[in-house]
Amino acid sequence: MGGISIWQLLIIALIIVLLFGTKKLRSLGGDLGSAVKGFKKAISDDEPAAKKEADADFEQKKLADEQQGEQAQKSQKDKEQV
Repeated sequence: MGGISIWQLLIIALIIVLLFGTKKLRSLGGDLGSAVKGFKKAISDDEPAAKKEADADFEQKKLADEQQGEQAQKSQKDKEQV
């Protein structure tokens, strides 16, 4: 007797649809679904995350080497201008 019946749930759902509209509820549901998918994917991708960290270190070293090469080129151009 103290619980919520199916009719009460239907009335609440009807009021919510009338207040927000179907388009807003559809976009809200899509956003919520994509957030849950992203969360599940992040939780299940523990091992590939370690590989990504190794890739990031490699890229950082590559960028550092490129920056040193650019600095060397700039200093060489400066010497040529003098």
